[in-house]
Amino acid sequence: MFSQILQIMAPLVLIVALGYFYGRRHQPQMASANQMNLQLFCPALVFSALASGEFNLGDYVPLIVGASVVVLGSGLLLWPLCRMIGISARTFLPPMMFNNSGNLGLPLLLFSFGESVMPIAIVLFIVEMLWHFSLGIYLLDSKASLLKLFKLPMFIAAIAGLGFSFMPFDTPLFLLNTTQLLGQIAIPLMLFSLGIRLVDIRLNEWRLGVISSIAGPIAGVILALIFMAFVPLGDIQSKSLILFAALPPAVLNYMMAEQYQVEPQRVAAIVFISNLASIVIIPLILVWVL
Repeated sequence: MFSQILQIMAPLVLIVALGYFYGRRHQPQMASANQMNLQLFCPALVFSALASGEFNLGDYVPLIVGASVVVLGSGLLLWPLCRMIGISARTFLPPMMFNNSGNLGLPLLLFSFGESVMPIAIVLFIVEMLWHFSLGIYLLDSKASLLKLFKLPMFIAAIAGLGFSFMPFDTPLFLLNTTQLLGQIAIPLMLFSLGIRLVDIRLNEWRLGVISSIAGPIAGVILALIFMAFVPLGDIQSKSLILFAALPPAVLNYMMAEQYQVEPQRVAAIVFISNLASIVIIPLILVWVL
């Protein structure tokens, strides 16, 4: 079991650490690379996973509902904690709701269950992303336009991929091969970029970060278990949902808090310490689900 978990976690930790130390030494400008990943490589990954003949949306409807329960329920379940620890809900709840399903979730599920889990990982990623770019933005700024959601390349890629999956003919092989090749860039670049992004985060209010790193996974896993008690999922989908529920906050929470000026330094502490704590928490969850 230890060897299996080491094989899963070691590549993730090493690539993130490599990005972190490379970022500290060279201070690379990652804006263009991150933009390409969000606008090209990740959409290609989403499209290729959904457009393949193996994807059937009907098989994932319960999982979509379960992931939404985890995202939305985490906010409701942890809302009372805001007053107890003296923090604004706008600051605390988004990192608790919107987890690292892209940078960490995709490779974690891939290494845990193999290539066959990719459609499940993509579905969970899309669910989190759609809620983050709709409800997440609204929580930070109730006057922000949500029409931008429909212009996101990943949203467009998801719709296109679903469209091809419903077609009576197979997706053209040249298109599938092209998007698969582009999509293979996305996951390692996500991990490397995560490490570089952590360089910019300053460690303040560590107590808040520790509370968040424990409260988030506990709330998420409890909600996943409650949902699965009423809506049984397949074995791999169940394990994937539990791992999804235990993921730390997405680094994007810090970037959006900075953009909308919602206590970015406190959000930074939540994001940094929670992702650091996941080095311990995720292996414990893996011991359980595997």
